[in-house]
Amino acid sequence: MSFFDFSLVTLIQTAGYIGLFAIIFAESGLFVGFFLPGDSLLFTAGFLASQGYFDITVLMAVCFVAAVLGDNFGYAFGKKVGPAIFKKEDSLFFHKKHLVRAQEYYAKYGGKTIILARFIPVVRTFAPILAGVGKMHYRTFFVYNIIGAVLWAIGLTALGYYLGSTIPNIDKYLLPIIAAIIIISMLPAVIQIARDGTLKEIIEALKKRRKAGVSKGKI
Repeated sequence: MSFFDFSLVTLIQTAGYIGLFAIIFAESGLFVGFFLPGDSLLFTAGFLASQGYFDITVLMAVCFVAAVLGDNFGYAFGKKVGPAIFKKEDSLFFHKKHLVRAQEYYAKYGGKTIILARFIPVVRTFAPILAGVGKMHYRTFFVYNIIGAVLWAIGLTALGYYLGSTIPNIDKYLLPIIAAIIIISMLPAVIQIARDGTLKEIIEALKKRRKAGVSKGKI
């Protein structure tokens, strides 16, 4: 078992139900949660349940409730703070670019963003906050919130449990599977960066810095 694989498994085993609840809650609606490993964490927790470390029914219930309450907290926070949040200065746990990115998804997909965002790192943390800022009707938000929580929190956990129960020695393939989940979850962000020209801007900026450094060296 690799270091990464071992670290994630150890984290989940050490955290237990309460720790998992806190992590999923934070990633679903707190600024501090945008960097947490939601997708891989849910899948791995489901896998561990198939190995007897957790009760799958309790685990799915904990993950589902945490996801729903986390999004609700983010919505309430956004509704209370409102547009003022866009004036907030960047800090260790808050970057305006993440909020703007979530806003772009929200403008494109509307309420469905609450569901789609569940599977997109960073966006899933800021989408419910943005829904609150935009004063989305709470009933509409709640319905999308429930659907998203079922598909994400219960779906990924159940997938980990199912594969762990049906595939012999799946622990040997756990790292590649987790890596695949991370890559797939990051694809929307990579595609978005490629489309909006951000990648090109970054490359151009690096070229300019390199040229500037070479020029200074010659002088």
